[in-house]
Amino acid sequence: MKTRLIATLAAATLVVTGVSACSSTSASDDKGFAAGDGSWSKLPADKREPAAVLTGTDLNGKKISTADAKGKVIVVNVWGSWCAPCRHEAPALVKAADSTKNVAAFYGINTRDLDPGPPQAFSRTFHISYPSFYDPDGALLLKFTELPPKAIPSTLVIDRKGRSAARFVGEVSTATLVQAINDVAKESQ
Repeated sequence: MKTRLIATLAAATLVVTGVSACSSTSASDDKGFAAGDGSWSKLPADKREPAAVLTGTDLNGKKISTADAKGKVIVVNVWGSWCAPCRHEAPALVKAADSTKNVAAFYGINTRDLDPGPPQAFSRTFHISYPSFYDPDGALLLKFTELPPKAIPSTLVIDRKGRSAARFVGEVSTATLVQAINDVAKESQ
């Protein structure tokens, strides 16, 4: 009994404190998304809620907004230049963005980088063609209640009506992300 109590308290402490670096663990919440196991979670259209519209500056200080992609599927990927899984995932995101450019608009949210130099270098190194919001304090990330703020990388797919449709907590592959985008796009044609 005492051992079980200690194990339960230790597990609760881990859940509450989270990890300060990248995370590829999945989480579930009360938004209707199922816990992930490397797969993606999608909400039925009648259960979707409006996603936050982001407005801010990119890594070079230029104003950007997800409102500019109205009518398209929007993909928002949360990343940091310091995050090893983000570096591993970056080529898959570039390929997915390129292969779905007719139906989807991609945006990144760069978080926890206090200096824009490292994320700018990251974007050049991985040939990221889509804009990323510069969000060193996580204020934009926190607008997405669908994404656990400590789970980096994570990706949200927003349908053509501006509603949160699918999410990935952890790394995503090109094939899986393209499948999710195409599924969401077909639903609202």
